[in-house]
Amino acid sequence: MRVASLTCSNTEIVCALGMSHVLVAVDDHSDHPEEVVSKLPRLGPDLSIDVDALEELQPDITLASLTVPGHEKVVEEIRAKGLEYMAPDPRCIGDIYRDIRDISKALGVSNRGEALIQWMQRGLETSPVDHEVSLSDAAVKELAPVLVEWWPKPVFIPARHSWINEMLHIAGGVNPWKDAPGHSMEVETESVLAHNPEVVIISWCGVDPAKYNPEKVIQRNGWAEVRAVRDRNVFCVAESYLGRPGPRIVEGVRRLRSAIRAARRGSS
Repeated sequence: MRVASLTCSNTEIVCALGMSHVLVAVDDHSDHPEEVVSKLPRLGPDLSIDVDALEELQPDITLASLTVPGHEKVVEEIRAKGLEYMAPDPRCIGDIYRDIRDISKALGVSNRGEALIQWMQRGLETSPVDHEVSLSDAAVKELAPVLVEWWPKPVFIPARHSWINEMLHIAGGVNPWKDAPGHSMEVETESVLAHNPEVVIISWCGVDPAKYNPEKVIQRNGWAEVRAVRDRNVFCVAESYLGRPGPRIVEGVRRLRSAIRAARRGSS
């Protein structure tokens, strides 16, 4: 079997299934596991895949995505080439489990897929999720309001159709914008002040975590009265642990939980 992966999450799922040997190419952003991806041909950034080069590789299946904004154009090009493909569009943790099942079945290793899902469930300390999490008002009051920042200028954050909402819930937090439509959204200063998050998590997409800078948030114009800024509860979690719908969300929850606990210890 020959598999091409066009997003980081799909690459990581294939490798977590013990099937890295079937990969014939990956996108430019796939960086984990390094010992695997460093040896593979690159097909370009996820939003501008070289579909002609992809076709020349003659993959049996191409793993694309409908979660990455703009990647749907690449999917259309793949379809036009007549290539077999899968394009997951997960919106919650249950969807991630579903996609792992689908990919493992396509690769002929369904048992490994179930084992990986069970490992994730144990790590997340939750049961399988089939629908988006629904939090009662009472439950929300007990959780720390957390702003997860995908991009700093303009500020983009997760919205309703994001597994981040469940990750935060498991970790002891809540996304105040969890009911806003879409996968992600731009947020204005007025909305941030109104929701007054207790914690801000920097998780800038496509940026080297070494370049994450909490001072960019702390010094942001108009944010001085935001509780997280005032108390300097601005933490960094690599986007690879939060923004990729695959096995590493388990570590992402651990890091979110650690940040929330650190913030509450500091304010107690």
